Amino acid sequence: MTLPTRRDEAWRYADIGALERIGADAINEWEDITLAKGETLSRCMLVGSDAPELHRIRLTLGEGARAEFFVTNAGNDYTRVEVEVTLGKGAHFEFGGVTIGGGDATREFVTKTVHAEPDGTSNQTVRSVHWDTGTGNFLGEIKVARHAQKTDAAQDFKGLLLEAGASANAVPQLEIFADDVKCAHGATVGQLDESARYYMAARGLSPEQARRLLVQAFLGDAFVSLGDEAERARLLDAALEKLEGRE
Repeated sequence: MTLPTRRDEAWRYADIGALERIGADAINEWEDITLAKGETLSRCMLVGSDAPELHRIRLTLGEGARAEFFVTNAGNDYTRVEVEVTLGKGAHFEFGGVTIGGGDATREFVTKTVHAEPDGTSNQTVRSVHWDTGTGNFLGEIKVARHAQKTDAAQDFKGLLLEAGASANAVPQLEIFADDVKCAHGATVGQLDESARYYMAARGLSPEQARRLLVQAFLGDAFVSLGDEAERARLLDAALEKLEGRE
């Protein structure tokens, strides 16, 4: 087995040095999950440590099945969460993810969503907040088979850069062979809204408080669809703790 290189589209922004430390055997390990007709799965993940991490998950959703994944990616080293999902008739895939951090680490989500049957739906919302020379990536591919009519698929990526050296990369890809579908993607990268910060300062909030509130609202979009309030708070709090550790 050989290591991927940046010539591979799905690894174009990866930390190749970190992949060498992980090793080819670990890179080629997948967690395979199959949901039968009507089954549901909801998973919340807090990933990232002081060592490189790679999480590769392959999902197969039967008719009417539903899978939800919500992830906070806050590693101090290269951390990648990769999900490949194939949807059966009327199945749904929901993904909400946050990458956050500084240093020189790369944190990324890579998804491949295959709508193989009609009436499937998917929604992916990713938010990225970085500083120093940290990098947040989202590579999201949606494939719609020729007979997968009535597919409804969406991706939404937004990056927030708190310092000039940080970066964010978004690569949305659509490959559609059916003609009766609704597929959309959006990607934006920017800085904190200075007018909002001024508004908050005028009402007595410190710069740190204003930044925290703005980032909290920004990140919260990724977890809107998570029904478990305790898990939603856990993932969001972990991201905000990373922000506060920046001081």
